[in-house]
Amino acid sequence: MKSILSKAKTVAALALAASTLSFGVGLAENASKFVGNITTRGQVRSDFGQYWNQITAENECKWASIEGSRGNRNFSGCKNAFNWAKQNGGYFKFHALLWGSQYPNWLESLSVDDTKKAITDWFDAVKQNFPELDMIDVVNEAIRTGNNQYHSNYPKTKIIQAMGGDNNGDYTFIVKAFKMARERWPDAVLIYNDYNTVQWQKNEGIQLIQTIKKGGAPVDAYGLQAHDMQVSGGGNNGTGGGGTCLNINTLKSAIEEIWNKTETPMFISEYDIASNDDADQKNCYEQQISYFMENEHIAGITIWGYLYGATWTSGGNSGIIRESNGQVTDRPAMTWLKSYLPSHPGNNTTGLLNSTPVDPEPQTPFKGVAFDLSGKIEAEDFDIPGKGRNQDGTNNNSYTASGSCDDNWNTEYRKGTTVSIGEKNGGLVIGCNPTGNSYEYTIKVAEGGTFDLAAMVAADGEGALVFKVGDKVVSDTLKYTGSSWTTFEQVAGSITLEKGEQILTMEVAKGYIDIDWFQISKAGEGPGTDAIAQTVKYDPNGLQDYYVFDMHGANLGVMCAYDFGAAAEILKTSSYVKSSGVYVLRNRFTGEMQKVRVTR
Repeated sequence: MKSILSKAKTVAALALAASTLSFGVGLAENASKFVGNITTRGQVRSDFGQYWNQITAENECKWASIEGSRGNRNFSGCKNAFNWAKQNGGYFKFHALLWGSQYPNWLESLSVDDTKKAITDWFDAVKQNFPELDMIDVVNEAIRTGNNQYHSNYPKTKIIQAMGGDNNGDYTFIVKAFKMARERWPDAVLIYNDYNTVQWQKNEGIQLIQTIKKGGAPVDAYGLQAHDMQVSGGGNNGTGGGGTCLNINTLKSAIEEIWNKTETPMFISEYDIASNDDADQKNCYEQQISYFMENEHIAGITIWGYLYGATWTSGGNSGIIRESNGQVTDRPAMTWLKSYLPSHPGNNTTGLLNSTPVDPEPQTPFKGVAFDLSGKIEAEDFDIPGKGRNQDGTNNNSYTASGSCDDNWNTEYRKGTTVSIGEKNGGLVIGCNPTGNSYEYTIKVAEGGTFDLAAMVAADGEGALVFKVGDKVVSDTLKYTGSSWTTFEQVAGSITLEKGEQILTMEVAKGYIDIDWFQISKAGEGPGTDAIAQTVKYDPNGLQDYYVFDMHGANLGVMCAYDFGAAAEILKTSSYVKSSGVYVLRNRFTGEMQKVRVTR
């Protein structure tokens, strides 16, 4: 996704007709602008792609959520949202870099110089983790509402002073933030985002945009949160219906005035209608969303939550679907969206976002070929993710991973994924797995039947795994109760598979649980045959597990031998080795390593 960013390009693009975007997901997949949404309780719901083609993390990308203590950052939740967009052909917006709320508490105690360093380090850390971004809310909620008062609590920190001040309302600190963002993300759409900018602080918002543009801020778009799309206490909504929607003519006049005075493309960035009255909510959606879709200066719409009871409004009453006992029902506003969006591409001449369709690409086996079930399958060797979504609605991702923990995890082995991979039990394991995490492996079954199934796991409490092919559960539930994250034990059961190549899903039926490996064996021959759970202990005189690495550190697999000498001889004829070179063997239990030269 390439963005048109410079002022010259943006102005030129305004004369162009809108090009149609195609995402392959969401109700607006063929529209001229995206219609997106946010994470739900920190997660990307499994039905997200049915409705939306743009995602914003509600809280997971905010500074306070990522850097609770200075220098210790956890981007996993933010990456979960980012990876959904990357893997499904949608847009991702980073929300937000600089904000006078939800910053780390420790920021309040810093001096001006330390605050400046902390902000610079924060920007750099985001750049390191997200070198390419579609859109960024660079500064959030900084409209001046009075003497040293702003829409959020900037004066509680020294952010303003550290970023150059706000001399007589020139918003220098905002200009500085945008320049810092442009240095790091030259191709991203840089957005100023604020609330009450249609009904109550419209003029103040216009003045801010005018001021920072005059000051040289490379601002590409103005984010109108649009939480102010209702009128307090109801009233005339422009249709004679007596509902609570903002008068549609008032809305149109405000948007046109904002455009005429700023000439800055807009996003509707946090739209919601908080109402328990289904008809009233639907009425607002019909009037307002249809107007936003047709307004040529609006580049996209993000609805701020869609599950009733799980949004920030009172009782979560801005949600437009309900869920009970796993069953989803649409509120009338969602029913209307489903009918309207597929047949109304809208109008968009902003030129901010250009995209080419994402052709689906299938996931592929991690090692290039399907696992043949001849040995253990390391949990971290799940398939390489593909891209996009297929015609039958299935996606080509190979994992769903969320959750966090305090352990130190190695993210280099499968860099670019959000999976937590750490060094434990003499090798690599996948960890921090709450209920619902899943990992997919392409396997090849020579003959169908019922097999032994074993897995090596650890937990501090109860955990469980289940295996599926498609939506069908094909295994026993492997239940486990442990007392330590460092003690790995074996759980076992049975699994029934059909002949042929297929994708096997390992799903966490109860978390949290760490997983080292699993193995599928002929009935009566599996490692779990003698006991449902047995502790694997190191025996220096017994068979050892040896990891095989190439000189780039890639884990090629694991083999069994009595000592390094025997392992080296096996390696020389092993299918793990494709070419001549030096390889490394590492004993799973002791951690000892030896180099082996192989000639092919």
